[in-house]
Amino acid sequence: MSNFIARLNLLLKNLDVFRQYTRGIEREALRCYKNGRLATTPHPKGLGSAYSNRWITTDFSESLLEFITPVSNDISVLLSQLEDMHHFTQTKLGKERLWPLSMPCHISNENDINLAQYGSSNSAKMKMLYRKGLKYRYGSLMQIISGVHFNFSFPDSFWDALFGEQDNISRRLSKSKTYFGLIRNYYRFGWLIPYFFGASPALCSSFVKDKNVTLPFKNIGKTLYLPKATSLRLSDLGYINSFQNSFKISLNTLEQYLNDLNQAIRMPSENFRKIGVKINGEHRQLNSNLLQIENELYTPIRPKCIAKNGEKPAEALKNFGVEYIEVRSLDINPYSPIGITKEQICFLDIFLTWASLIDSDHMDYSEFIYCCDNWRKVVLQGRKIGLELRIDYHYEKIITLQECAKDIFKDLLLIAKSMDIVHSSTEYQDICTKLSSWINDPELTVSGQLLEMTKRYGSFKEVGYRLGEQYRSTYLNHRYKVYSSQELENEVVRSRYAQANQEKTDIQSFDEYLEEYFSYLKR
Repeated sequence: MSNFIARLNLLLKNLDVFRQYTRGIEREALRCYKNGRLATTPHPKGLGSAYSNRWITTDFSESLLEFITPVSNDISVLLSQLEDMHHFTQTKLGKERLWPLSMPCHISNENDINLAQYGSSNSAKMKMLYRKGLKYRYGSLMQIISGVHFNFSFPDSFWDALFGEQDNISRRLSKSKTYFGLIRNYYRFGWLIPYFFGASPALCSSFVKDKNVTLPFKNIGKTLYLPKATSLRLSDLGYINSFQNSFKISLNTLEQYLNDLNQAIRMPSENFRKIGVKINGEHRQLNSNLLQIENELYTPIRPKCIAKNGEKPAEALKNFGVEYIEVRSLDINPYSPIGITKEQICFLDIFLTWASLIDSDHMDYSEFIYCCDNWRKVVLQGRKIGLELRIDYHYEKIITLQECAKDIFKDLLLIAKSMDIVHSSTEYQDICTKLSSWINDPELTVSGQLLEMTKRYGSFKEVGYRLGEQYRSTYLNHRYKVYSSQELENEVVRSRYAQANQEKTDIQSFDEYLEEYFSYLKR
């Protein structure tokens, strides 16, 4: 009996495990005008404070909205919360609408991308300065690429099934070890996610007009595309920055991960030093190290822990271990008004369970590079039949994407059958059956469908316009399912009060605040 089957059998002793998974979603979306150009207006006042609103905020830019759901054990509730937020938001946007694609709408000038504003408190100024540093380091265009982040955790019953009763310290260690095993396996096999759900095979030529691009793009008017690409968002053009792959941050243990991360945060960068930290009294970035703060590490998946009492993310991980993981490699699904579907979530349930149950040897830097190369192949040419990947570099095993995916699905189907028993449905098996057909026919994938639609309508912009118009109507006609209009309006009022209160209580100068915040770098 394989270790995977043995571990799965342990879970099958309490099928309720599969009912108790915890999930949360963060969906990004650009505001745009009817003509498909980036909206340059400030964050809508009717949405309250972007600094304090728990559910509707901004990311890098004033134009880049972010919707954040509470955590939930119920997928339907989770999606309904997102639908309610989108409806409420559209009622505050006037004639603006949400861009339904990951790659940005038409950008005439990079200076049109206005940095997010959060107020006058020191913590708000730090959020804004961090973004200013990203602009100087990487450029603003890269930062307004939109995606969906999927937060996921296993319930206590999952850990009880695998490890039995444990004291708090032992349980914390077991969870962190298992989550890091999952993360390594995500690097090894997570390219399945952009293969199936990647939705950025094309982009507007305005995105690369000032870049030295060597990719063999073809064009449809002002639209550039790669014929077999799945997710340009995850390529070196997007938020996965090849420069950061040289950091050599270990994925083997929490302790090694934190040590390497702290080194990157402390390590001076000659390139970033040239930008300057404070020039003629103007702050340009938080510091000139490889990473300004932990969040600047761009990865397809992250270990996470809820920070308490002002802890930094790395401090929370050190103190409490890994509590959940954040999957960051999902493109906006253009065929969903809210950017993600129930089918995608069901597949992630199955895949993340599998990645935690199969064996996961430690990964050295050589294997890490092979894994990154597999991802690069899939995002740039994943719909090429017979694309060869290198799996298990110790044995120099080369296998086609189709062969590898079919092997994985044998295990995934076993998990899906168990999940369907507890949910009294066939949903999980149905998604496995559907995606299995996409393995042999890559044009059925989301990227394949989207590229065909782009060719049919003649441009990336036209597809975004048509879907944006359709979804604007969908949002406005939506009826609240979880929230009420009053609940969301109350959060707007509360968020404004919270920002104002924070601004009143700050007594330090901003320079003093930064000095205190980064005092740990001197230790």
